[in-house]
Amino acid sequence: MRMKAALAWLSAFLIALPCPSWAQLALPDLGGTEDASLSPQMERRIGEEVMADIRFHDPGYLDDAEVTEYLNLLGGRLVAVAPNVRQAFEFFVIRDPQINAFALPGGFIGVNTGLITSSASESELASVLAHEIAHVVQRHIARMVGAQEKMQIPMIAGMIAAILLGASNPDLAAGAATAVQGAGVQNQLNYTRSFEREADRVGFQMLAKAGFDPRAMAAFFEKLQRAMTVGDDGSVPGYLRTHPMSIERMTDAQNRAEHLRYKQTPDSLDYHLVRAKLGADSGDAHDAVVHFNALLRDKRYASETATRYGLARAELRNRQFDAAQADVDRLRAAKAQSSMIETLAAEVRRALGDGAGALAILDAARVKYPQRRAVLYAYVETLEALGRNEQALATLKEPLRIYRSDSQLRVLEAKAYAGLGKRLLQHQAQAEVYVLQGSLPAAIEQLELARRSGDGDFYQLSQVDARLRDLRAQNQQQARDNKR
Repeated sequence: MRMKAALAWLSAFLIALPCPSWAQLALPDLGGTEDASLSPQMERRIGEEVMADIRFHDPGYLDDAEVTEYLNLLGGRLVAVAPNVRQAFEFFVIRDPQINAFALPGGFIGVNTGLITSSASESELASVLAHEIAHVVQRHIARMVGAQEKMQIPMIAGMIAAILLGASNPDLAAGAATAVQGAGVQNQLNYTRSFEREADRVGFQMLAKAGFDPRAMAAFFEKLQRAMTVGDDGSVPGYLRTHPMSIERMTDAQNRAEHLRYKQTPDSLDYHLVRAKLGADSGDAHDAVVHFNALLRDKRYASETATRYGLARAELRNRQFDAAQADVDRLRAAKAQSSMIETLAAEVRRALGDGAGALAILDAARVKYPQRRAVLYAYVETLEALGRNEQALATLKEPLRIYRSDSQLRVLEAKAYAGLGKRLLQHQAQAEVYVLQGSLPAAIEQLELARRSGDGDFYQLSQVDARLRDLRAQNQQQARDNKR
């Protein structure tokens, strides 16, 4: 759980995210994006170090291939129309009921599950992502973090990670805030407000260009304001603590929306399925079954398909396998089209002890949805569960060549080698997982284990030694860079 002191520091030091100001609004001269003293390469390094901390130490980090894939596809639509894109973007999910999102240096953007489930439309969710993307492409983070010239990369990354992870010690977070802010807090806040207005304007334009409903940005702000005003406990939504709202920004958002002709923008089925999945997978499983049954009974849903999908997932989680199979059959009989429905159907078959049936479903889904890596992951996992590890490795060969930065593929590769008892190759593959996740020391340790495995031939050991030298050199170079 992120504490208030940490969030306050994040809003002052990093950025204070979304809120509006129209394209015609005269913005203060913030300087060009090239004025940031932190280079794009250093930004990426900082972001990678923070992400490594989040992946390895934040229990809220959601490692769900389908939710993450959906979020990256949604974000990718916005990045495709964003100005000044200089780096790859990665969108990830934090399991936290707070309505919040945040941008890290280097193109990493985190979204709380609470934001996804509380959004009223796909365009509302996209409006938040657009604002976060705008902060990155306008280099707001680099221009603020770069101003702390005496701070080294590990210190900056550690500070940001401590804030986001929330840890368990509010005094530590407060001390970090004091150390970093110093006497310039007011100036940083002033720039932050300007950055927010600029990100609102750029994000709004991206939203419209990508084909979403740009009115959703104003609608989202209004929803947050109402939540703050009428909340029973008087608490402020997390998003407003990290992205302070003002009357000016609210007015700007509404004015922008009023100048546009109404255009109906339907939500994708996957948007509704992702929301249903998050709901079905949280809280008590029995309560989730009761909840989705009530929604279907009372016809209180935006998508009947997604609501029945949520019920089937909740039943699966509650070990009501036959009921889950019946609801999956209803979904497929209605010809609902989504890879998420096919992977759920396969999960249910596996739960019922029919691994071959699950594999047949996923085999067909791979043909129908060749670009959905979540289907590939499920297919390989099913092969491995059936002990067909050689086939799993053969299936992974081409994807590993194409998607070189996909750590999940390497995880599956390591698992297949482990299933075959090939320890050197297992550790070698696991080392590449850690490289992709930004932890060189852990990768080096895996390669050292590979050298001592005792089951590699001369060629394999030579490969391990060469990679070990390379990673040690990289690790030493990073250590030197971090001291500058």
